[in-house]
Amino acid sequence: MQAYVLIQTDTGRAAEVASAIRDLPGVLSTEAVTGPYDVIVFTEAEDVDALGQLVVTRIQPVEGIVRTLTCPVIKI
Repeated sequence: MQAYVLIQTDTGRAAEVASAIRDLPGVLSTEAVTGPYDVIVFTEAEDVDALGQLVVTRIQPVEGIVRTLTCPVIKI
């Protein structure tokens, strides 16, 4: 399954956070953006449990992250 993870960072840390996440297993791409979120991460995992593990154990602990919102991709 694929998902977008929207990330709010501490002020001025978007590029640093995007770079730190870019090479994590399961991360397909990262982009620093403007708006209510600072970084958007495109991820891929086996299932919802693996996605949760990726977000909780690998992405959220990255220094500078304030909040995440995970948006699973659906096929309609």
